[in-house]
Formats: sequence, structure tokens, C-alpha cells
Amino acid sequence: MVCRMFRIETEVDKERRKLLHARLRETNIAASPVLAALRGTPDEHQVPLHVWAMDDGSGELAGGLVGHTWATWLHVTYLWVDARHRGTGLGGRLLSEAERIAHQDRACAAARLETWDFQAPDFYRKQGYEVVCVVPDYPPGITEYTLTKRLG
Repeated sequence: MVCRMFRIETEVDKERRKLLHARLRETNIAASPVLAALRGTPDEHQVPLHVWAMDDGSGELAGGLVGHTWATWLHVTYLWVDARHRGTGLGGRLLSEAERIAHQDRACAAARLETWDFQAPDFYRKQGYEVVCVVPDYPPGITEYTLTKRLG
């Protein structure tokens, strides 16, 4: 058995990050027939999906959803509604429009998102999402939820 020595470094290095990402991607593709089958298809790349709600009276941003689609999934990154417009159904309309675009225009079969306990897990459950993961104390004192929903 050969004993090797390694030097461990901790600095931020964008070039090594890119190299690591490329190597991990290639390793994953070699290990997974599903990821290998995505190569060269439109589903291989993340496609941004943004939905905005503008207040007709003031012209200001009333709410919005930022996410992307990838591999037949919608990933909701952010959903926010201004406090003045909460409880009006605007959040549900934004989410529904993103789901519609993802399903009808981009052939997505499901959606996923993360939220914290003080944000909106109950809102997402009312929209048909199911909790698939609970991470307590992330960050300390807060619980994070991952939720998914089948589209269509």
C-alpha cells in the first residue's frame, strides 16, 4: 500500500471550482444512465423562469417568482409577495403561472422548492405541494422544508 501525502487548502479559487464542477459532472454522467441520456438535449441545461406581478396603481413590484426548469422539473428559487398584497391570492397566481409554463411550455412533470418554517410551508401545502424533507436547525432555531408537487 502506498501512503500519499496531501496538502489541504481552503482559499476560494474560481478556476479550481470550475475544474471540480466539470470533473464531478463527468463522473456523475459516467455513473448515471439518466444523466448521460440528458447530454445534448434541451433538458440538459437550466432555463430561467421568472413571473412578475406589478401593482396597476403604483407600477411597483407587488410580487414575483424566480426559478428555472431542468430535466422536466420546475425549481422555484424565490417567491415573494409584498406585505400589502398578501392574502389576496397573488402568491397562488404567481406559482400557478410558473407551474403552467413549466408544464405546458416546457414539458415539466413536477416542481420542487425549499422554504423555512417562518415563511410559507402551509401556503405551499394548500397549493398541492407535499413535504419530502425536513431539516431541523438549518440554520439553528429554524426548520427548512423541501416540498414537491406533480404537475398536470
